[in-house]
This record gives sequence, C-alpha cells and structure tokens, in this order.
Amino acid sequence: MGINLSNIQTSKKEVAQGNSSAKSTGWLNKDIQLFGNGFSDKKKEAFYLELSILLSAGMDIKSILEMLTSEQVKEKDKMLYQDICNRVVEGASLSEAVKAQEVFSAYEYYSIQIGEETGKLNKVLAELADYYNKRIKQRRQIIGALTYPGIVLFTSFLAIFFMLNFIVPMFADIFKRFGGNLPPLTSAIMSVSDFIRSYFLLLLFFIIAFVVFIYTQKNKAWYRKNSTVLLLKLPLFGEMIRKIYLARFCNSMTLLISSKVNLLRAIGLVKQMIDFYPIEESLLIVEKDILKGESLHKSLSQFPIYHSRMISLVKVGEEANQLELFFEKIAKQYNDDIEHQSSIISSLLEPFMIIFLGLIVGVILIAMYLPLFQLSSSF
Repeated sequence: MGINLSNIQTSKKEVAQGNSSAKSTGWLNKDIQLFGNGFSDKKKEAFYLELSILLSAGMDIKSILEMLTSEQVKEKDKMLYQDICNRVVEGASLSEAVKAQEVFSAYEYYSIQIGEETGKLNKVLAELADYYNKRIKQRRQIIGALTYPGIVLFTSFLAIFFMLNFIVPMFADIFKRFGGNLPPLTSAIMSVSDFIRSYFLLLLFFIIAFVVFIYTQKNKAWYRKNSTVLLLKLPLFGEMIRKIYLARFCNSMTLLISSKVNLLRAIGLVKQMIDFYPIEESLLIVEKDILKGESLHKSLSQFPIYHSRMISLVKVGEEANQLELFFEKIAKQYNDDIEHQSSIISSLLEPFMIIFLGLIVGVILIAMYLPLFQLSSSF
C-alpha cells in the first residue's frame, strides 16, 4: 500500500498544532512527576496519538518509530523509542515491543495486542491517547484548584514563622524592661514563640522523619488502606478524589470493552491500572464473583466506593448489552462533576486562605500591642 504524502503532512500538522497548543498553556500542561522516573502520562499521550495519526496516514510502523526516535530530545526517551523500533524491525509486534519496556503497563500491552488481533490498532491507539489525555486533564484540574491556596498557605506559614521568631522576641525584650503582668493573649503568643525557638531543630527533625516514614510506607497495604480512608473523608476534596478514580475506572472499562475484551479480562487489566486501594480491592472480589456467574452491577453494589447511580447505569448497560456506551457516559458525567467541583473548591479556598492569614497575623499584632495600650492608659 502506497503512502499518501498529503495525509502525512496533514497529520504532522495536527501533531505540531497539539504540541504548540500544549506549550501555549504553560506549566499546567506538564506532567507532574516526583523524582522524574518513568515515561510520563504526557509522553504516553503523545506517543499513542502520533502512532495513531501516522498509521492512519498510511505509514508503516517501522518508519513511524524511526521518525519518532529521531525527534526525541532526551537520551533516555530516545533509547526507549529505539529499543521499541529495534524489536519491531527484528520481527516483534508492537504489543510485544511495548511489553518489553518496564514503563508500560499490562493494560497498555493487552490493549495494543487486541488492537492488532482485531485490525483496529489505530482506534485502540487513539483511545489510549484519549485515556491519558483525560488523566492529565484531571491532574491539571486538581493542580489548578490547589495552586493559589497552596501558595497563600505557604506564605502564611512563612509570615507566622517570621513574626514568632523575630518580631515577638523584640517585643518580649521591651516588655521585660517594663515589668508587670502581661495580658493572657500576649503571654500565650510569647510562650508559643519561645517553644518554637527552643525546639525548632527538634520539630524540623520530626517533620523530616515523618516525611521519610510516609515515603517508605506508601506502597504497603496498611498505609494505602488507611490513607485512602482519610482522603475520602476530607471535606470538599474527599468526594472529588472518589470521582476522579471512578472516572478512570469507567474510562478504562470503556477502552477495553470497545476493544472487544471480555469482561473478566477487562476487570483484571483495570485492576492493574487503577492505583487506588478501595477500587483495587473491590475488583479482586468482583473477578471472583464474575467467575461464579454474578452480574457486574450486583458485584459492584457490595462496595461503598461505587455510587448507587453508577451501579444503576451499569445494570441498564448490562441488560441492554451496551456496557461500553454506559461506561463512557458515566465517565463523562464524572469528568464534568470534577471540573465543576474543582472550580468551586478554588473559589472557596482563595478567600478562606486570605482570611486565615489576616486573622493569624492580626491576633499576633494585637497580642503584641495590648501591653503597650495598657501602659499608655496607666499614665
């Protein structure tokens, strides 16, 4: 089959437009990763999107991979693409080449393999790109909602720390010269200041030890279970976090069912992909229930993590034999809810944090000036 050069040029323009759009939106488009290991969601989205577009344009997989390899700037990414390309040249399928890379999950490997077996590789790759695009959007929504309040909170703590360590001690020296009894509020603030100055290094050590402890325990079952319980109980954020992972679950199910993966296999793959303890644990039992002949909606209804409305829609999808369509609709509803809630949280937290900072600073200043007011009134 010949290569349609006009299609390729159009496709490359589409990819370029996507890249320029990503740059124009600034740092929120970047995939946030701690310690920088692995192949980020943003890179996976670009990888699958470019593969899908160029395959649709008529290019063969070897030429596409060679072109993508040459475009990589980072040496680590170039080596990854080159290894995939080499394996394909040696006769491996794209799914086998992807499976050999640690940065790709079993979910991705099986999705690509099914696309190859059914002749719908373009569609599967486009859906994988869309899946990662939605994950990135969800992350940006959370970052967007928390960035400004986070900056204000950090500034608040710096301001309070500065006042307690430098401003309050200056007033304390003045009060000692005058003698007499201090107002209770002033005494309390001075006691807090003395405590922080005396035990600052010890407090810093405990904070660092706590962070290290969390980092070392974060992958253990007891920590994951208890931390998710706390997360889901957070006011404002708990329900949004729940919807984020339910949206990911529905998006994953949509992709796999649309690729003609049987339900049991789809549940097993989603379990590997969703990094959220309540859903992972529930899917272990759901797998067993489905093996016994239980319906999906009935099995999901055992677990409080799933909303009753979602269960009802899954039931209708099973009865109409259109699970793919209903999971897609549920995912869209959750994504819309997440976007709405993130904007509400952002608008609520901003004034709250400013008021919080003003109150704390105001209380400290009043506490410091109270003895001066008492002294002036005694003359």
